[in-house]
Amino acid sequence: MTANTPDPLDQLPDAVAAAAFRRLVRHLRHRHDAQNIELMGLSGFCRNCLADWIRDAGYEGDKGDARALIHGMPMDEWKATRQKPATDEQLAAMEASIARNRAE
Repeated sequence: MTANTPDPLDQLPDAVAAAAFRRLVRHLRHRHDAQNIELMGLSGFCRNCLADWIRDAGYEGDKGDARALIHGMPMDEWKATRQKPATDEQLAAMEASIARNRAE
């Protein structure tokens, strides 16, 4: 895809995109074993990124509200019940992955 080529994703009907987004969020809520740090290390985004993206797209709630929406619970509860401490290897993988995001 070049800068002058339209992205077919922009032609996707909003209702279809919204349904796919909701399915992704529900999948991530179910798969709490997939830690945010692992998602960041592999793909350069995580649940918290999705919360930021919905705010960027116009969601009127604050950061905490957006994260609770994506996580399915308040962030403090998520951290206490779902989040495991990150290893040095996970942190290094995340940093390398985030660097790739900036290169685009």
